[in-house]
Amino acid sequence: MTSNVLAGTVRRGREYLPLLVTSVLLVSMFGVGSAQYDGFLSGQVLLNLLIDNAFLLVVAVGMTFVVLAGGIDLSVGAMVALSTMISAWLVEQHGWPPVLVIPLVLAVGTGAGFAMGWVIHSFEIQPFIVTLAGMFLARGLCYTISIDSISITDPTYTAFAQTRIPLPGDLFVSPSVLIAVGVLAVAFVVLHHTRLGRNVYALGGSEQSALLMGLPVGRTKIAVYAISGFCSALGGVLLTFYMLSGYGSHAVGLELDAIAAVVIGGTLLTGGSGYLLGTVLGVLVLGLIQTLISFQGTLSSWWTRIVIGGLLLVFILLQRLIAGRRKA
Repeated sequence: MTSNVLAGTVRRGREYLPLLVTSVLLVSMFGVGSAQYDGFLSGQVLLNLLIDNAFLLVVAVGMTFVVLAGGIDLSVGAMVALSTMISAWLVEQHGWPPVLVIPLVLAVGTGAGFAMGWVIHSFEIQPFIVTLAGMFLARGLCYTISIDSISITDPTYTAFAQTRIPLPGDLFVSPSVLIAVGVLAVAFVVLHHTRLGRNVYALGGSEQSALLMGLPVGRTKIAVYAISGFCSALGGVLLTFYMLSGYGSHAVGLELDAIAAVVIGGTLLTGGSGYLLGTVLGVLVLGLIQTLISFQGTLSSWWTRIVIGGLLLVFILLQRLIAGRRKA
């Protein structure tokens, strides 16, 4: 019995290893930045990471559900762009009020995710193929609306974009950060305290085992893609507030950033293991890389992609090592 307890403790320790590595990496990057640049180690710099990446955090939360269930969603970046285009088009060119536009955008994103999940489950097609088709469809719809950027001058959008919520110590955050934190809190409750969350982990661990246990595999699979679609649309709404425009080329490559944040945060690409806290740390790492490069001033912005690609490769290799030791 003692050996079984010890073995379980070792397994749990291995599961936490990527999360620990990400935490150490984040602290080390802050240390390097504070040593090289004055004013880098401050509360507002950390809050700015959340302000600038609130939309990415929301999208990454939805991606976490999908990856935990053993899937992948390549459509999220295009869905974010489509959300910005629909919002700008309806508000600026047709005079729709934001109170109608925002729920419509969220419904479109959720419906698209639901449809992709249904196709994946019903026809047993690889998620990569279905969501890739969804990506092309959503991006194409953007350019059928307009090939140009549509600026937003609506008072509600501009007021939201310019609002600062004060915090103690002369710090502040944007309303988008509060929305992202709210989404994170709801997602945490769903994943760790509801039947759907338990089904998501079980599905990612082994779909065949989940079927044998009588779990609703089809409903769970459709639900995670619907959640991802909702989070993508909401991320698009937040990006619309951030950019005050809709454009078909917004969020190009965002799906890779979301996947990178989830993987760097310790969620296994094969599914079944991972934590939302890790996704938050992953988003902060990506944002901090961009901040360090902007503080440095002489490096091209493409170095951000290079560094993220290198980190993603390292964490995938780390996952493989952990999975290999489990089998051993």
